[in-house]
Amino acid sequence: MEDGAAPPGLSSAAGAPRRGWWVEKDDDDAVYLTVPMLGLGKERVKVWAERNILVIKGEGEKAPRKGDYDPAMSRYSHRIEMPAGAYKMDKIKAEMKNFVLKVTLPKLKEEERKDVFQVKIE
Repeated sequence: MEDGAAPPGLSSAAGAPRRGWWVEKDDDDAVYLTVPMLGLGKERVKVWAERNILVIKGEGEKAPRKGDYDPAMSRYSHRIEMPAGAYKMDKIKAEMKNFVLKVTLPKLKEEERKDVFQVKIE
């Protein structure tokens, strides 16, 4: 399900749209993601940032279906690549309510970025 246009900065390394359908809002301050995770409570969901990758994982309890020998399980595992230096990775917030995960990715303003250097013209 990689339909929809990705917001600026949330794309795969090859530049293909990725997880664009999760974006609820994208403004000057942050990107706001809404991720449906049916069947999972917040105790079964983990979100973390690794360098410029946002990782979202969730795993439900094993519950055998009636008549099945194999247990059914809700599983989510997503890695979203973000441009390095574009987001405040240590300020990401997540909230889980009614089987929906909401993630806020605060953006770094250009003046806050440590990888942007102004060059004086002489």
